[in-house]
Order: sequence, then C-alpha cells, then structure tokens
Amino acid sequence: MAAAATLVFCAPGYPGGAGDAQPFLDQFASAAVSAAGWPAGSLSAVYDPSEQGGLAKLNDADAALAFVPYPFYVQHAAQLRLTPLAQADVVGVGATERWTLVAKAGGVADAAGMSGYTILSVAGYAPDFVLHSALAAWTLPADMKVESTGQLLSALRRVAGGEKVVALLDQTQTAALQTLPFASQLKTIVQSAPVPVAIIAVVDSRVSAARAKSLQSALFNMNHAPGGADRLSPLRLQGFVPPQVPPRAAAP
Repeated sequence: MAAAATLVFCAPGYPGGAGDAQPFLDQFASAAVSAAGWPAGSLSAVYDPSEQGGLAKLNDADAALAFVPYPFYVQHAAQLRLTPLAQADVVGVGATERWTLVAKAGGVADAAGMSGYTILSVAGYAPDFVLHSALAAWTLPADMKVESTGQLLSALRRVAGGEKVVALLDQTQTAALQTLPFASQLKTIVQSAPVPVAIIAVVDSRVSAARAKSLQSALFNMNHAPGGADRLSPLRLQGFVPPQVPPRAAAP
C-alpha cells in the first residue's frame, strides 16, 4: 500500500453531502489508523453519494479501502476485486437487515403476477443485488425492470396508485411504512433473508495482509476504545463485526 491511501465512502441513493460528512470521515480514518498502528496520516477518507462517482474514486490507484452499502458490494465486488474486511453494525438497524418488496394491496401476490412490472428501489442501481440477493427466493419474469430512485415517498404513491410498479425497501424504510396516510393501500409480498447492511472491504489487494489484519482488529474493537463511540456515532455506527457475506443466486 502506498504511504498515503484512501478510504472511499460511497452510499448511492441516500441523502448526504460530502462537505457535511468530511470532518466525521476524517476523524474516523484517523482513529482507525491510530488503533491499527498504521503511520499517522497514512489514510485519508472521501465520500461520494453516487454510484458512478464512487466507482471513479475506487478506480484511483490510491483507493485502498471501500465502505459501501451491501447492494453496491454485490454489484461491484468482482469488478473492483473487493475483499470484505468488516461488517458495519448500524444504529437502529444492526449488522444485518431484511429488504421488503411492497405492492399495492389487492394487486400482485407472487412472482408470476409481476410480468411487465418495474421494481423501484434505492438499491435499483444494483440490479444484481435486487434480483439475485434480495429477491433470490423468487423466480422473476424475464420482462421485469429495475429502476433506482431516491424519492421513496413518490415511489410508494405510484405503487398505491395502481401503476405497474412495486417497491423494494430497506429495513428502515419498511419500518416507516405504517406512518404513511395511505399505508392501508400497500402490502408486503416477500422479504429477503438477512443480508449485511454495509461492508468495509480492501480494494484490489492494495492493503498488505498484515496491515489489513491490524485494521480489522482495530475496527472490531473501536466501539470499546476511549472516544471510539464518539467517532462512530456521527456516521450512525455502533461498531463492526466479522463479515458474513451470504451466498446468492446465480444470474440466469
């Protein structure tokens, strides 16, 4: 690994500005390398809210680590040669979550009835995740489409309004369904098995095995270290656990 490496945070579809997050990312990177025994200043952190922007940053030669939602990991792990290092334990969610497919009440009830439909999701940029991880238990029609949206409320209104769309929601979004005034017009039709929320991974073996091991140990113990919780909480984290990446269905 070069003397100065970069940890790339990328969270497509979720709100947040790089400028607002940067001080907390800097604190996190500094605390992680200090706990891992890496040289001071050897790791910087950057944030990108878009898939393409994140990919561009992760293809830079100094991008040694990625911190990404699990859908991004599934979609791009092979291309970027990502090796999982740790799994995020997220405040209010945990280390794993279930994704939920929501349809109009009285509408489609199974996979066969979804011919011609479009799946709307914050994870829509990662169709491999949507079709072969979140919905691995279903054999979906060949003409199903997947679209990315950050406008969840608008998407759910379209579902309730009877358009040929369904919505795939993460655990936090699913928990908020009952607060909607039109919640009675929606129904859950299938849930995924538990999958990781987010992954920290080594990019293309750009971190040596020894340094990766020391960083992994530091991440697992960060919430117990003095001041560790204060550095984690602004990023909505309560710690890290060993990665448990589930198998997924093969693409047809």
